[in-house]
Amino acid sequence: MRSSIQYRGRFAPSPTGPLHFGSLSAAVGSYLDAKHHHGIWLVRMEELDTPRCVPGSAADILRTLEVFGLRWDESVIYQSQRTDAYEQVLQRLQALGSTYQCACTRREIADSALHGIDGQIYPGTCRKGVQAGREGRAWRVHTDDSLVEFDDTLQGHIRQHLESEIGDFVVKRADGLFAYQLAVVVDDAFQGITHVVRGSDLLYSTPRQIYLQRLLGFDTPAYMHLPIAVNAQGEKLSKQTLAPAITADDIIATLIAVLEFLLQQPPAELRQGNVEEVLKWAVANWQPEVLAGQSHIPA
Repeated sequence: MRSSIQYRGRFAPSPTGPLHFGSLSAAVGSYLDAKHHHGIWLVRMEELDTPRCVPGSAADILRTLEVFGLRWDESVIYQSQRTDAYEQVLQRLQALGSTYQCACTRREIADSALHGIDGQIYPGTCRKGVQAGREGRAWRVHTDDSLVEFDDTLQGHIRQHLESEIGDFVVKRADGLFAYQLAVVVDDAFQGITHVVRGSDLLYSTPRQIYLQRLLGFDTPAYMHLPIAVNAQGEKLSKQTLAPAITADDIIATLIAVLEFLLQQPPAELRQGNVEEVLKWAVANWQPEVLAGQSHIPA
């Protein structure tokens, strides 16, 4: 583990709508871990998937973070402004011979792919070249079946054989947009991120990111995957499951609810305090280990 003096963490929301309880919990968890270790906390807007982004959401998210006292330490970066950096890294991967073009459509993949731990396993159709008469649409990274392993602070020892469990994965999509897996690796390296604290829904993405980090010679951060908030049906709180937006109606009550969701034990008197007092207590008393082994918690 790196020295706490070097700690650099981040919260990286996708502005597809306002923050809901689950996303605020991830923001608070990442903030508390950074500040408990006297570290730097950054905010990055992951708005590469432009068709899903809602105009005004990024600004709304930043306002909400400020209302809840979650102030970032350096300028916010926006992935939409960093496409040149992603292109340069893609060219590096191409020069290494680690990528290939893929002509497959989603339907074709669905018709021939097995279902894996994180979606469909790409069957390798275009590994040896695009079929005659077809044109490459996306760029994929060659994987091999060597084992990618890491120790997650909360979820324990994670092992994944990328080739058989995930398949060769996309780094630049058929629509010309760069994929999350590439962008997050490039941006974490660019910002010097040492610790990634995020929701457990991204746990099985991590081996792909570690694989890219190794190909590119980037450092691998420490990972902590917090339990995600789920509704009564066991579904992750999201825009798709109609999770209500966080409001500023009762900031202290909401902040206390987030701390309780994270299994912290704020004293009753904090309900009469202000945001600064609640966060000061939470930073000083942060105990993420109580969440060990939990991947989801009802909100």
